[in-house]
Amino acid sequence: MTGTPGTAGRAPVRLLVCDDHAVVRAGLLALLASAPDVEVVGEAGSGEEALALARKTAPDVVLMDLQLGEGMDGVETTRRLRSLTPAPHVLVLTTYDTDADVTRAVEAGATGYLLKAERAEDLFAAVQAAAQGRPALSPPVADRVMSRLRNPRPTLTPRERDILAHLARGLPNHAIARALYISEATVKTHLRRIYDKLGVDTRAGAVAVAKEQRLLP
Repeated sequence: MTGTPGTAGRAPVRLLVCDDHAVVRAGLLALLASAPDVEVVGEAGSGEEALALARKTAPDVVLMDLQLGEGMDGVETTRRLRSLTPAPHVLVLTTYDTDADVTRAVEAGATGYLLKAERAEDLFAAVQAAAQGRPALSPPVADRVMSRLRNPRPTLTPRERDILAHLARGLPNHAIARALYISEATVKTHLRRIYDKLGVDTRAGAVAVAKEQRLLP
């Protein structure tokens, strides 16, 4: 559909574009028309359409947005694409760069994670890297990943996360206990554990660290 033929006898990367915004897709197609060694074999406006097209066209790489409106989101679509035979590599292209988004995408099988603010040449290079199964990350995303590896986030239990979420809403212990159907003494026990894990000794400190490390839902 678009793109330039492979150079030096190399077959171009077969690329499928998935984004629910028609204007964004049109812009990407126009941009990719100038990409060396890339052939766009299809465009999809939903996860379901991307899966159907992937089965028909067998792309090497799927350029995937995370937010796809109604139906499957980009993470679930990525997971299903990676289960196909042959399975295309998935390169996420999105405006979202939270730790949760990156983690979910990578766990679903995404090979790379780019932000839509990237330069065209960086996108082209990432497509080539993804086609070879090599990871490609936008610098801000790579920085966050490295920061998390150097400073792992504390591991909170589901109950501790529930209590922390209520704490962030400013609820006192008795209100948290009532909302979670547990005793106030149990709330205090969980709070002590939360404080220890976060390295704080006040409610405000716990909420501040939780927000900084994105531990809140």
